[in-house]
Amino acid sequence: MANILNPESEALAFVADYLKVLAERNRLRVLCCLRSGPRNVADIVEATGLTQANTSKHLKVLAQAGMVARQSQGTSVYYRIADPLIFDLCELISQRLSDRLEQQQQAIATFRNR
Repeated sequence: MANILNPESEALAFVADYLKVLAERNRLRVLCCLRSGPRNVADIVEATGLTQANTSKHLKVLAQAGMVARQSQGTSVYYRIADPLIFDLCELISQRLSDRLEQQQQAIATFRNR
């Protein structure tokens, strides 16, 4: 695999596209909804409060990125997480952001106590 840390790497475009998919709040909501197991669109709509059209749009993007997979069962289509490492990535980012927020709050408190 190419070294993506190389600024000339072709892989950077793929990484950027993958992260763009995750950079949309409602797509993250859909992924979180699927974390507990496969669901159909109606279940996802109910859980997220998104419209059916919006949910379907986000599921299509997530499926194209390989993050979710779809499976027909009778007349229903169920979506499931295809790449569970997505949650590890999100947890890593969340932890880093939480650490940064805590550092900022400590800096503000230190400044105010001067």
